[in-house]
Amino acid sequence: MLKNTILLSDGGLGTTLEDHFHLPISHTPLWSARIILDAPNILQQAHLAFLEAGSRVLLTATYQAAFESFERAGYSHEIATESMRNAVHIADQARHQFCKEHLDISPKEIHIALSLGPFGAVLAPMQDFGGIYPPPYGPRAYSDSEENTTSFGDDIEAKNNSVKALTRFHEDRLRVFTSDKETWDKVDFIAFETVPLVREVEAIRQAMDNMKEIISPKPWWITATFPNGKYPDTRQPGGGRYTPTEAAIAMIRQDNDLPVPNGIGINCTALKYIPELLQEFERAMDGNRKLFLVLHPNGGGGFDLSTQAFREPEENDRWAEDLASLVKEANRRGWNEIIFGGCCKTGPSDIKALGEAFSEE
Repeated sequence: MLKNTILLSDGGLGTTLEDHFHLPISHTPLWSARIILDAPNILQQAHLAFLEAGSRVLLTATYQAAFESFERAGYSHEIATESMRNAVHIADQARHQFCKEHLDISPKEIHIALSLGPFGAVLAPMQDFGGIYPPPYGPRAYSDSEENTTSFGDDIEAKNNSVKALTRFHEDRLRVFTSDKETWDKVDFIAFETVPLVREVEAIRQAMDNMKEIISPKPWWITATFPNGKYPDTRQPGGGRYTPTEAAIAMIRQDNDLPVPNGIGINCTALKYIPELLQEFERAMDGNRKLFLVLHPNGGGGFDLSTQAFREPEENDRWAEDLASLVKEANRRGWNEIIFGGCCKTGPSDIKALGEAFSEE
């Protein structure tokens, strides 16, 4: 990422495909990745709509794409591989089509971020907000009738096996893209998003370390989710949660010889929680602002964990103005490189309003 650069990214691709293009993708194994197979032209239109709104970072339709989710949807390993790579090519096609229609903008000014959700994004029900994973990835699968937990407690061996399994998951999916030069050359950023567990942060960093000899370096980031303003992971079964500061420290600590991401941040979280969460991230940074900041909050009225649905926005919703103000304040506090946009329930009109609000003095 260029020094002293602030980039406007896109919004929530999945909810945009649902709300604006009226595609029934909710509660399906592939979610937005289904459109790679069913309606690639509409996916390209969605990317173009965000570019027209001012986005200069496009996230690919691969958040929920993995061999596990394609298999659950009835597709072969070969189709899964082809589809995941096609998501990158569709974003690149949108980039070049937009630049043909806007000759003052170079393709180099538009960046493609490879969107990679956590292991929980391929589960049913999805556990990207909860982090309740089945063995060996977690203590046990989600249950409607029993207490759920993210923690192995004092079982160090099971925790270590979980990190190894999560590392394999992230590494196997990365290899789909890195093993094809034409695809990999079109990727500008690697975006590990909505990571709900400290040990999965460690696994992602381990996967990137395992692949450092075979992939060309690209800027990459890790963002965490904070439903209701709290990190989902707990230290002990039924115990206290890890703080946002501890989640950020897991991303950047250097006592384990693992690579540190180029950027860290927050996504898929209601905007009202972002100011306090960002303060906690800054405590973890301890004055060091060498990394870039990524902010992708949800729009609308936020996500209701009890109903598993998004609330309607309030009439006086100032999402664009409030986020633009927050980004400006972060920049004044020393975050010189920032990527900001939206997550769920933010469409092209929200991103256009966000860009306009940020441009105002």
